[in-house]
Amino acid sequence: MDSINTKTKSKSRIILNENVISKFKQSLQGKLIQPTDKNYDEARKVYNAMIDKRPALIAYCADEADVIAAVNFGRENKMLVSVRGGGHNAGGLGICDDGLVIDLSLINYTRVDTETGMVRVGGGCTWTEVDHATHAFGLAIPGGTISTTGVGGLTLGGGIGHLTRKYGLTIDNILAVDMVLADGSFVTASSKENEDLFWAIRGGGGNFGIVTSFLFQAHPVKTDYAGPMLWKMEDAAEMMKWYREYITSAPEEVNGFFAFLNVPPAPQFPEDLHGKTMCGIVWCYVGDIDKAEKVFEPIRKFKTPAVDLVGPVPHTAIQTAFDALYPSGQQWYWKADFINELSDEAIALHIKYGSKLPTPQSTTHFYPINGAAHRVGNSDTPWAYRKANWAHVIVGVDPDPANNDLLKAWARDYWNSVHPYSAGGAYINFIMEEGEERIKATYGQNYARLVEIKNKYDPTNFFRVNQNIKPKMD
Repeated sequence: MDSINTKTKSKSRIILNENVISKFKQSLQGKLIQPTDKNYDEARKVYNAMIDKRPALIAYCADEADVIAAVNFGRENKMLVSVRGGGHNAGGLGICDDGLVIDLSLINYTRVDTETGMVRVGGGCTWTEVDHATHAFGLAIPGGTISTTGVGGLTLGGGIGHLTRKYGLTIDNILAVDMVLADGSFVTASSKENEDLFWAIRGGGGNFGIVTSFLFQAHPVKTDYAGPMLWKMEDAAEMMKWYREYITSAPEEVNGFFAFLNVPPAPQFPEDLHGKTMCGIVWCYVGDIDKAEKVFEPIRKFKTPAVDLVGPVPHTAIQTAFDALYPSGQQWYWKADFINELSDEAIALHIKYGSKLPTPQSTTHFYPINGAAHRVGNSDTPWAYRKANWAHVIVGVDPDPANNDLLKAWARDYWNSVHPYSAGGAYINFIMEEGEERIKATYGQNYARLVEIKNKYDPTNFFRVNQNIKPKMD
């Protein structure tokens, strides 16, 4: 017998034969970590330290063959399987208890075609590595705002960042993917091959298989005019009302997300502002650098910021600007919504909670998702909120687990207060495990089609440690 399925009151657990594990380990070019290994506790960590799970096995896959072997092993031994790229997922969905973690971090390469601007990216890359490779050629792929985030997780959920208004969501820049399916087969999905699968992975998450490589279209981006501007909290209402009008009609080369934050004790910020709660906008302009000062002249003229750190910087600098502030291993609690309009009533509520951040690193951001992102239809990809103007996220963050209840209470109270003013769903990468109805609300009219494609490619729901789209079981 290869494995034994034991059941307790709370869960079902697989006990594997040691010979079976040994054969699996020998079949991998990568490495297999077990609970008895000295590096097991380090290997099971994910970005959000609020997540503390203990998998039975962690398979570090070196290539597609390893991923196929891991999928087949998990399926044949009836194991719960999770897939981990960068490990940044809000709900820690790259890890699972008592199951098999398929880790892609060794599948790490970025190949730039300078003639076409196409970039082939391994499924285990982080945006740090991709940005480094593309920047050398004056190119960039729309990614996120923390560069240590994995390419796979961010992309499959949609992808919002500094380039969204100019070049769209990350999913709008995928040309093709290579994937391992639940039956262990290896396929390519593009606009010309497995078109239904290609549609589904552009926002449908990891429900349909494991993407081992992405082919992206990159764009010319080298030097940005970027950085934060901060204003005092007493200016917050005026600034938010100005911002809601400006960013929905600004040139697409201008991106800026609004935030409430505590000023970090970093040398670039005036010492007398350290620890103070302020409102701000983190700008990123990717147009003609010679015209940047003129573009920002009316912004600065409207209300002089208390802090103005906006200027010419390499694109990689704005991409990594917040990495040090948010290292791996802190406690995170997330809540989120899409927003169509910021009414005066909603702004008042955002200021109420944004002025009472529970810990120094807690924050709330309003990411613009208009501009180029609006030129794609609601059903062209699974992303069902193409007419929303912002993806709002509330994050309680702190290194101390003793503050977890405080983080959760603030985030939940805040979200419950402003959710009635939302569009209904939320950016799938910004939510934790919040139940099936929340997932359905996020995919809206596209949910039924996602279920059909799930039925075709993963009818047994093998890939279910995710924001799960359940197949219809007969």
